[in-house]
Amino acid sequence: MSAQYICIAGPTASGKTAAAMAIARQYDVEIISVDSALVYRGMDIGTAKPTPDELAAVPHHLIDIRDPLQAYSAAEFVADAHRLIGEITARGKLPLLVGGTMLYFKALFDGLDDMPKADPAARAALAEEAAAKGWPAMHAELARVDPATAGRLAPNDSQRISRALEVFRVSGQPLSFFHQQGAIKKVAEGAGATWSGGLISLEPEDRSWLHERIAQRFDAMLAAGFMEEVKALRARGDLHPDLPSMRCVGYRQAWEALDGVYPMSELRDKGIFATRQLAKRQITWLRSMPQRHVVACDGDEPVAQVLHTIGRLIQP
Repeated sequence: MSAQYICIAGPTASGKTAAAMAIARQYDVEIISVDSALVYRGMDIGTAKPTPDELAAVPHHLIDIRDPLQAYSAAEFVADAHRLIGEITARGKLPLLVGGTMLYFKALFDGLDDMPKADPAARAALAEEAAAKGWPAMHAELARVDPATAGRLAPNDSQRISRALEVFRVSGQPLSFFHQQGAIKKVAEGAGATWSGGLISLEPEDRSWLHERIAQRFDAMLAAGFMEEVKALRARGDLHPDLPSMRCVGYRQAWEALDGVYPMSELRDKGIFATRQLAKRQITWLRSMPQRHVVACDGDEPVAQVLHTIGRLIQP
């Protein structure tokens, strides 16, 4: 049976956009972005968002769908992706999922992880903090990291505030992320969702090749006005560094430099190092996905290799 949709994954700067545009020139596709940073409006340079010409050349989805003040979870992505795959297929086109947010791919393929179990050490630390600051201050902290959960809790609801902060500190994900699991599973079951896609993974054989690409990309972003973009976001007055949008690689380092956490002269090195660390995590995620078809992004004609692999995957 042929794949009902195609996924192009890879670490940052591995050439995913170039591959996607080549695919779009050969096949009748619509692109679904699998990127937790591209969802945000006003964050264009630092996310390497597709250019206006690229966006105009082929329909794109899940780009510019959130204000940077808002969160967007893996659960929301899975629901949106299932809906879009169905809609694109109904239009007689091939859904092409492209990006580097591996948690989104994993959630789409395997479902979401279970709620973290109670962590006595984390709970004790939270109780100690609450004794010093008060529960309204802890509620304010929860509002920064999990506004959806904080919005339904009273500022003195110590038990629920503690649990929500515990989940976030233990897992790195807000409680609302896990609460949407049931809805995700229902969506998946309703769509008859089983793995019916082909996953092509762009991975470097020589890590230094990717490191050089990352450095070149960061320099290009700085030259294109990345710091002016971050300054404009800061000037809004309602954003802060604890938001998921401002924790994106590059934006976090720029924000810290503007806050004087370290000299501006160190920003380039800090940003490149953080991006390399992100790429390392992305590659680790990919290597845990045995169903992937690997294409060496630093090999001979990687785009041609991608197109050849897609030809095999969509054969009846």
